[in-house]
Formats: sequence, structure tokens, C-alpha cells
Amino acid sequence: MDEAARTTAPRWRGRWLLGVAAVHTAFAAVVLQEPLRALVARGVVDAVGDDPTLNGVTWFVFFGGALALAGLAIDALERLGAAPRAAGVALLAMTAIGVILMPLSGLWLIAPPALSLAWPRPRG
Repeated sequence: MDEAARTTAPRWRGRWLLGVAAVHTAFAAVVLQEPLRALVARGVVDAVGDDPTLNGVTWFVFFGGALALAGLAIDALERLGAAPRAAGVALLAMTAIGVILMPLSGLWLIAPPALSLAWPRPRG
């Protein structure tokens, strides 16, 4: 892809995922303060133990970080004009499974960029 096409192609999908990750992590910091404090009070190292609440909170926070990394990678690829369809298909599969398991969640917010990556519009 030539330089002009690289700079004019819309770069919203990676940035969208970064925004969702930021909101997800901010939600954790505000709503999950008590279990996050419990992790710190337990000394952080091996603090989760067999506590299912702390386990869930830990994965909730980790997912925000992983989604941010995916958003950064996709944004960098979009900048190069090389956002891979496979990334969209993978995000869409993850979203579908998550929505089936938790329909009343924010996982729906991943669908727009996932669909756009999986089935990009032809440029012409």
C-alpha cells in the first residue's frame, strides 16, 4: 500500500479497542475497589489463592490490559494499512463466546471493530 493510502485509511478499530479497554479498567478501579484492596492487603504475591471473587477480579483487570495490547497492535497495523482479517475473526469469536456466557456485559462493545476487521469494506 502506498504512503498516501496509509495515511488516509481510517484508523478507528484499534483506537476503539483502546477506549473500551480504558473504560473497562476504569470500571474495575471504581467498582471493584474492595477486592482490589484485598489483593494488596494480602501482599499481592499469591494473594488470589482459592478465592473465586479475587480470581474473577484479577482476570477482569487482566482482560483490560490484554484488550489494550490488542488495540495498540491493531492501531499500529492500521497505520501501516495492514490490519489482518484474522484478528477480526478471532476478536469476533471471542466476543461471541463471551456474549453467550454473559449477555449483559460490555463484550458487545468489541463487536463493531471485530466485524469491521473480519469483513472490511472494499476500497474503491
